Amino acid sequence: MNSVMNKFKKNTTSRKEMKKDFEGKLSLRKRLMMKIFSFEFLKNVVVKIFMYVFLIGISYIILYPFITKISASFMSNSDFHDVTVKLIPKYPTLETYKFVIIENDYFEALINTTLLSVGVALLQTLVTALIGYGLAKFKFTGKSIVFGLVILSMVIPHKTLQLAMFTYFRYFDIYGIFNLLFGETVKLIDTVWPLVLLSLFGFAFKNGLYIFIFRQFYKGVPDELEEAAYVDGSGIFRTYFRIILPLTVPMMTTIFMFAFSWQWTDKYYNNLFFISGDAPHFLPGIVKVPDSLASIASSSSPIQESAVLNTCGILVILPLFIVFLFAQKALVQGIERSGIVG
Repeated sequence: MNSVMNKFKKNTTSRKEMKKDFEGKLSLRKRLMMKIFSFEFLKNVVVKIFMYVFLIGISYIILYPFITKISASFMSNSDFHDVTVKLIPKYPTLETYKFVIIENDYFEALINTTLLSVGVALLQTLVTALIGYGLAKFKFTGKSIVFGLVILSMVIPHKTLQLAMFTYFRYFDIYGIFNLLFGETVKLIDTVWPLVLLSLFGFAFKNGLYIFIFRQFYKGVPDELEEAAYVDGSGIFRTYFRIILPLTVPMMTTIFMFAFSWQWTDKYYNNLFFISGDAPHFLPGIVKVPDSLASIASSSSPIQESAVLNTCGILVILPLFIVFLFAQKALVQGIERSGIVG
């Protein structure tokens, strides 16, 4: 028996040595050719080529409008009349940026928009977080009705409420108190107070969505954390601000970014509805440039209308792009923990 086992081991060893000698005799070129023309290698190459082509195509579709907008903002008058110029200007100029920044008070609008967007976004984030926490953790009569109204606010178009909201803030009063004391109502149109009040009481733009996201997030927080705090003698607000709120920071960062970006690019409320006329100048309105474009059309200015519009668009989204560039990590973390994705 032992002789048979020894013979088998010897045969196996000899086969391995023969295979090793055969592979050693193969040249590096032949081994490389065998690897390249293997089915597994060719399959991986085809898959990777398809992935890269697909990603490049998607990137082109997304980035091409931005590339054309940036390119047109640097074009001079001769570039616009030169049919050979497509994307890269032959005579790039900064005159369009100079015109837009000076003629439209860009930096004043930038400061006003930053202050308004940051203030409104902070109010919306804090208020919707409290409302979402109440809907997720407390039981009270009419809770389902309140949550249904929150969902309804996400469905109803804001233009449906346009007349009612405009009338309310044009003749603002609280149960007739202002009319009784001062003999007239208060006009809040052409001020930032309608946006502040709507944010403070949870009725601002997209607040229904923010409440829903916070509710889904808080439903995933274990109840044992609050129960342990209540046993130690903490009240509701102390428990929330000392224990629950630190857990909510990534989610609050995400909601703040949403609220900030939507307020930053808002033209419906800022420039067409609540704020217009002699009100402070805000950034999204710079895209219209009504007086400037009229003067360009009737003058011999070398600046083209399309270049002005492209430059205005870039100056509007540039600060927003910089903010998202530094906050994208926190934004992704908040979305992952929101509880609305798998």
